[in-house]
Amino acid sequence: METEPTITLCMIVKNEGAFLEKCLSSVQGFVDEMIIIDTGSADDSIDIAHKYHAKVFNYEWDDHFANARNEGIAKAANDWILWIDADECLDIQDPEAIKKTLTNIEANMLSLPITNFTGERVESEDLTSYIHYQPRLFRNHQGIQFINRIHETLTAEPEKMTTDILNLPILHYGYIHEVAEKKDKSARNKRILKLEAAKETHSPWIEYHLASEYYRDNAYNQAFEYVNQSIFKFLTAGQKPPSILYKLKYDILIQTNSIDQALSGIEKALFLYPDYVDLHFYKGLILFQQTDYQSAKACFEKCLDLGENHPDYLILKGVGSFRAEHYKSICTEKLNTSDEK
Repeated sequence: METEPTITLCMIVKNEGAFLEKCLSSVQGFVDEMIIIDTGSADDSIDIAHKYHAKVFNYEWDDHFANARNEGIAKAANDWILWIDADECLDIQDPEAIKKTLTNIEANMLSLPITNFTGERVESEDLTSYIHYQPRLFRNHQGIQFINRIHETLTAEPEKMTTDILNLPILHYGYIHEVAEKKDKSARNKRILKLEAAKETHSPWIEYHLASEYYRDNAYNQAFEYVNQSIFKFLTAGQKPPSILYKLKYDILIQTNSIDQALSGIEKALFLYPDYVDLHFYKGLILFQQTDYQSAKACFEKCLDLGENHPDYLILKGVGSFRAEHYKSICTEKLNTSDEK
């Protein structure tokens, strides 16, 4: 009889008392061990962690997220490691069933669907959400480690980097305004990112992450400058710029009503990523603003055909469903009104 796999939760925590209980209670029936690396909490975070029988280790913060996460990996005893942040929680209905699923998986790293909520307050009824997939569950004792000072990612020997998808949703509340403002994450992130940007050999991802920080602060000019730098640096390195860069670029142009040159540019982006539903939606919005309702309607119909189940992309909830349906119906009304005249 096959033994059930064991799981360790690994987290970094600092002054997360507002969310930590919700986070730990969500994983309680799924993980067998909780490892918390505390980087200097002055609130009740450690007390909450002990309430859930977590093992807490003090860590002197060195402005390096990968170092802190790897400290947790080094202390983990179980077969698998789940990594989440305190402003996230698992949306899990049947922990035992998920664990049984793991016994039949051959991959070393599993990407989980993460829903990122944005808006003013956690309890708001009109929160916007985005979904993307990220490796969050991986086998222990395979040499898998984190790299990068910020926006850390997993790496290992190439033969160990086998991946699969697991339908175990994570809900992330850290981008909601009231949460981000309390933690002042933006200032911290920009400071660390600019340290990385000062290095000659830094990745073009650094400019993208800076663009994202400025975008969330509604500083669209700086965001647009950084995302264009990122695209340019990927191209000059002989790499295809990731789809998420084009999403951010055209999102900024639409937010600032700067659509004059946007149409030809988004056509080029769609040539690179023809199945990216968000780019078709943005193209539809641009055509809609230009009152080309027939072409816009075709874009929104394409969005409905594509849907939203695309693990390779960051997708705004609704662009392949209710948002596209809404704009399609408006386009139909406009066209019918025009025909009646």
